[in-house]
Amino acid sequence: MTSGPLALTLGDPAGVGPEIVAKAWAALRTTGPAFFVVGDAQAVASAPGVGAGPNGVTVRAIHTPDEALRAFPDALPVLDLPLKAAVVAGQPSAAAAPAVIRWIETAVGLALSKTVSGVVTAPIAKAPLYEAGFKFPGHTEFLGELTSKAPFDGARGPVMMLTAADLRVTLVTVHEPIARVPAALSIEKIVAAGLVTAQSLRRDFGVEAPRLAVAGLNPHAGESGGIGREEIEIVEPAVRALKDLGVDARGPYPSDSLFPAEMRATYDAALCMFHDQALIPVKMLDFWGGVNVTLGLPIVRTSPDHGTAFDIAGRGIARPDSLIAAIRLAAQMADKRA
Repeated sequence: MTSGPLALTLGDPAGVGPEIVAKAWAALRTTGPAFFVVGDAQAVASAPGVGAGPNGVTVRAIHTPDEALRAFPDALPVLDLPLKAAVVAGQPSAAAAPAVIRWIETAVGLALSKTVSGVVTAPIAKAPLYEAGFKFPGHTEFLGELTSKAPFDGARGPVMMLTAADLRVTLVTVHEPIARVPAALSIEKIVAAGLVTAQSLRRDFGVEAPRLAVAGLNPHAGESGGIGREEIEIVEPAVRALKDLGVDARGPYPSDSLFPAEMRATYDAALCMFHDQALIPVKMLDFWGGVNVTLGLPIVRTSPDHGTAFDIAGRGIARPDSLIAAIRLAAQMADKRA
């Protein structure tokens, strides 16, 4: 790894990305971690609060990550990769999609070359990307493809983790409709996600002996088959397989009793079967400060746990809490890997 700055992709420029990256810099400029934006400098400069008054944010275009380290205490560094056309806050457009994709590819390339210590991604909107021909469900899968040929010593993801307060959750299925989740589950998928989670807890979080709590799929974890057989036929065999591989995995547990503080103290991460099973407790614990982490990659990647918020873009009211937490966590993970 490297002691270089973090690369922060701008996300959809019509969303709150420009505003929250400016606010994150204002909060972190004196303490770090140092980062630079990969995106359109003019879009950042047009964000609310940038350049306004004595406390306004100054934007400085840079050409190399080294320039970012020198500039960071005084100005928000931006590796300027301009849009082809101006954007309007709150009005997403497929015309910006090629630039959004290029920003992600550039940041990942810098991380793979060890020029930067990690990647933080501001939110993207999937619909404009799909309209422009984007073939991936989202950031996580795209990052998995971009890094798929890079050397990596460990179980390979991508696996999505969410963190908030003292809770870490990882997902076996991510954006599957609820009706499709049972068919999407398999012993192999649960084991793969569990292995990635356990190894990442050691590598990226410094947990020497990771403990995984595996959630059931059905109410009451199936009630011994009376409310569904997925626990008996899929989840329980996966837990046994993880144990055979040396992972301290336990369960399946009913998800309605897995997340109180007393239970959270008994594990280092909860392995969940579907999206809302994992994200509801995260957002209940820390709605503003949750972080999305991609595990099982040869690079460090985090992002805020929220979307583009087009409805408030350009109004100056977006909160940067989650992005600041994502920047700090990326730096901590990079330090652990180093």
